[in-house]
Order: sequence, then C-alpha cells, then structure tokens
Amino acid sequence: MSNQVISCFRRAVRRFPVALAALPLSVFTAFGAVPPAEKLLPPDTLLVISAPDWTKLRELYKKSSQSQFWDDPAMKPFREKFAAKWDEEFVKPLERDLGVKFDDYHTLLQGQVTLAVTQEGWQGKEKDDGDPAFLFLLDAKDKGDLLKKNLADLRKKWSEAGKPIKTEKIRDVEFSVVPLTTNDVPKTLKQFFPQRQQVQELGKENEPPPTTDELVIGQVDSLLIIGSTVKAVEKVVLRLTGGTVSTLGEQAEYEASRLALFRDAPLYGWFNAKTFVELMVRSMANKENGEAPNPLPIPAVSKIIAASGLAGVKSAAFDFRDSGDGRLFELFLAAPEANRAGLTKLFTLAPKDSTPPAFVPADAVKFQRTRLDGPKAINTIEKMLGDISAEALNTWKFLLSNGNEAARLNDPDYDIRKNLFGNLGDDFITYEKLPRGDSALEIASPPSLLLIGSPNPDQFAAALKGVLVILTPEGGNPQSREFLGRKIFSLKLPPLPFGGPQPANRTLNYAASGGYVAFSTDAAILEEFLRSSESTGKPLRDVPGLADAIARIGGQSTGWLAYENESETMRLQFEGLRGSGGKTNTTGPGVLSSAIPFAAPEKKFRDWFDFTLLPEYGKVSKYFGFSVYAGSANVDGLNFKFYSPTPTQLKK
Repeated sequence: MSNQVISCFRRAVRRFPVALAALPLSVFTAFGAVPPAEKLLPPDTLLVISAPDWTKLRELYKKSSQSQFWDDPAMKPFREKFAAKWDEEFVKPLERDLGVKFDDYHTLLQGQVTLAVTQEGWQGKEKDDGDPAFLFLLDAKDKGDLLKKNLADLRKKWSEAGKPIKTEKIRDVEFSVVPLTTNDVPKTLKQFFPQRQQVQELGKENEPPPTTDELVIGQVDSLLIIGSTVKAVEKVVLRLTGGTVSTLGEQAEYEASRLALFRDAPLYGWFNAKTFVELMVRSMANKENGEAPNPLPIPAVSKIIAASGLAGVKSAAFDFRDSGDGRLFELFLAAPEANRAGLTKLFTLAPKDSTPPAFVPADAVKFQRTRLDGPKAINTIEKMLGDISAEALNTWKFLLSNGNEAARLNDPDYDIRKNLFGNLGDDFITYEKLPRGDSALEIASPPSLLLIGSPNPDQFAAALKGVLVILTPEGGNPQSREFLGRKIFSLKLPPLPFGGPQPANRTLNYAASGGYVAFSTDAAILEEFLRSSESTGKPLRDVPGLADAIARIGGQSTGWLAYENESETMRLQFEGLRGSGGKTNTTGPGVLSSAIPFAAPEKKFRDWFDFTLLPEYGKVSKYFGFSVYAGSANVDGLNFKFYSPTPTQLKK
C-alpha cells in the first residue's frame, strides 16, 4: 500500500486529537433539526463513521454483556486501580494541558456523532494537491446552550493565552480558524504517539517549523462542527443553512449501503474503496522511476491491485446493532460478480452446507468450515500470479516441477496436478480444542485438526508426497501405521520460522477417512476423528442456541461458517493473566497493550493493568458465551456477519 496515500490519511485524521486542544468556538443562531450524516457530508467523502444517536448507542452498551462484566462487583479491585491510573496519568494531565474539565463536555454527547475524511481535491500526488480533509460533527441536541457557554469560555482562555485565532464567516456564520503545528498537540497526548525526530537544515536551526495546517471550529444550532479546512466545513454549513449543495446521500454506492445496512443502525461506517484504490495506484505510479530500475523486479502496484481483485471493490460498509438477544456486526464489500478477480473471486463461495458435521465434538472451542472449490481455487491463484508477473507464476511452476520430480523417483507416473489438485474437493474444515495442559508449549499448541474434503481421499493422501517433499525431504516417503483399518502417515516437520515455544520434534500426522483427509500435529485428536463413527458423545451442532445463532447470520448454507466458545477461551485467557500477574508477554499485557491502536514505545500501559487483581473466572464466567461468523456472496458483493448471542445466564 502506498506510503504516500497512508501518510495523507494519517495527516487528515491526526488533526482530530489536536481539535481537542483547540476548541475555542463561536456561537450562533438556530437553523433547525440536524440532518443525518449522508445529508451533511459532501459527495467526495472517502470515509465516514457515524452514530446517529449517541444516547441510544450508550444505552445499548450499558445493557451489553461487556459493560455488565466491567461493572460487576468482582471486577471492582481491577477496575478501580485501572481507573485511578487512567485518571492520574492521562485525564488530569490532559485537562491541565488543555485548560478544561472533561466533565463539562461529556454531557454534550446527545445526538449524532460523525467522523469523516473527504477527498477535498486530493489526487494522491506527492505534492501540490493538498491532503484529504477531516470533519467531526457532534449534535448536542437540547444541550446547545451548554455547548455555547463551554466554547465561549474556552475561546476566552485561549485568547488570554495568546493563541492566534481569526474569525471567518461562512454563510453569515462565524467560525474560528486556528493555525496548527505539532507543538499544539498537548504533551500528554504526545506520549501516546510515536515521536518523530525533527530534522532541520543547516543554518535554519532557530527557524520555527512552517505552519501548514489549520482547524476550523464552529457551532450551527446544536451542531458542533470541526474541520481541517474552511472549504470542507463550508459544504456542511451550506446544507444546514438551506443552501443547494450535493451530498454523500446522492451517491448511488453509498445509498445502496444505507438502504441495505444503515437504517436504524446505532453505529455504521462506509469507505469509498474504489476512489481510494485509484488514488493509491496513482500515487505509486508517480513514484516509479524508469531511469533507475530496481535490480530485483517488483511488479507494478496497479498489476497487484488488479490481479488481487481490489480494483473491483467499489466500497466497504459495516453496521453494528443489538438485536435484543445478541449483538450483530455486518460487513459488506460491494464487489460486483462480473468484476471479481483474485482474492474476491476466491472468496466467492458456493452456497453449500457449512454447519458442523456430526463428527465435530461439542468440546471444540473453535470451528471453521469453508466450502471452497479446490480445483477452481488453484486456477484462480495461478491466474492471479500470472497477472501479477511472469516471474511469480514461473516460481510457482518451478516448485510444482520440483515436487513432481521428487515424487517420480518412486512413482514414474506421478502428476501433481492430476493426482493431488484433481482430487481436491470443496470442503475445508478446522476445529480446535483446549490445550491439554497449562505449560507455555501446550497453550501455544492446542490440539487442532484440519480436514480437506476429497472425492478420492485415499488417492489424495497418497498424492500429498508431491507437496510435502517440498517442505521436507522426509515428505516424499513418510512413515505409516495402521489404526482401526486406516493408514496414518507421519513425518517430522522443520522448525517454525518464527520464535515462540514449539516441540523439539514436531510431527505432522495425516490419514484419509469418511470423504476427508485429516491433518494434525496432535496424534490423539486425529485418532479421535478416526473413531468418530463409533462415538456416542454430543456433537458441536447440538450445542444449545447454536442453530438459532446460525440462522441469525444467514442460515446453514452460507459457504463459510466459524464458531468460537468464548466462555472457554476467556477462561484460558483469565487463568493466563492471573497466573502471570501481568509479567509475561504470552497472555499478559503485551497482547493487551498491542491491541490499543494509539499505544507507542514512548508510553507503556503495563502498570495500568494489575492482572493479579482479576477475580477467579467462575465469578464472571456468566458474561461470556459463544460467537458465530459467516460469509456469503451474491451478485452484488461479499457479505460477512458476526453474531454473539446474549449468554444464557444473563437471560435469566
């Protein structure tokens, strides 16, 4: 992805934290009710995330299992220590930096809250065409007078502090325009972002950095408007004050997403993928230098994007909603069937049964089934490689040729395409159980099984030597043993290329049975699968509530279905966190802090999370149940749904 495109996006969005530091706003007369985001934003909007009613979203969150878990009395010691650290090391210092009290502002979150990035003439070039603009909209509803007072007070404080502020009228509405530099970012916020080393030219060490950014801030009726340019803000104000101007809602691609996903959704988002990808391709093309070719040929970004299918994605949209008995998140990629290639074509799965087969046990904590047509997938991958570059396709063919030659030492008629690819089916299944012990090695390598469907599983298993020999010389002649009339093949695997705990002698075991070839590095779970026809245990598909949850995300024939028993996976996480006391990086704060998007090397969160204060898992287990995920395709695009039913114990 183009660094230029990403950096421009970052520059647009990074100004938002600075907006918190520059809220000296003006106050104006009322003009009427605030329209929804699509009737306020311009048609060149690249990204929008909106909560139409913040009060409603807040109430939904309070009712959620996550909120109830956090507020549970058993979590009080952990919660209070975290809150104290948060208040002491972030909130109070930031209030001192800004000269505000956040308690004066949180009550303003009443109606619509929208964050958007607009193109604003940006063409993805290196220079001369500016950056995308950002817009932040907040409807205070009946708290408009409080907003007026708070912003007037803050404007006074900034003026007394000597902050240069100018006033500009937009449609007879006064807006404050504040020049910005990196020095305007509060020092407390700076701790949470990577710090760049300032570079200055010789002889100009004492010159201040140039000011190229500005913040435009104002209030129309109850709506707070913050933007990075006057031009971007003007389009919103024109719409609010009765002017005629095109809006995002008039864009067919956005309107299709609104009708399908956004109506009545408490939170949604939309991304103009087509325009963004075009800008990215243009940006990379501007950087290409034909006079200084790279000694290692790198395919053009335009070819990679076209071959991968990204060029055929018009937009991406998501929504989140609470159904009353669970939480549903939906993501839709608008990729018309006729324009799909590469990855988007690969993810166009047949609408076949994707529920757990009877042999998947109820104690599986993770499950996934994908109805991917194997031979077609191979053809799609090969075409994608060829469209990217001849070198990529030739490398693929070279590997297959090596596999053929090695396998033909024992079988002169072996052909990897006929014997292996020709025996691929359209059913790929994985499931995982809890670790067998609590050692770091056992936790890192829980028992799991991969099953690949095949019309001729015995032939498919025998043909695997053509691929496995590429992985390790032993793959061409694996060891074998009999088990319940089936042949289990085994071979030692090379060490993993990355760090972390791993067995000294990692062994891959595989066997053909029941229309599948099953693979696992855990021999016991493979043998359990081979005995599944004799098992009288409860299958996963009979877990209470699972069938209803699957119906919520599209039913049994979506093409891709996944399941996670969060009750058990969270138990493992809790035990790991409490046992480590937050001192290890395997399950401790290393994982947690890395999930925080604004965390940086300059600021560590380890002291904020005292995991020794977490309660025994049994005291909070009622807040965790299971989740299901599904993916499907139609002529308009690819759809992914994620659903978490309300845990059974919370329904009582």
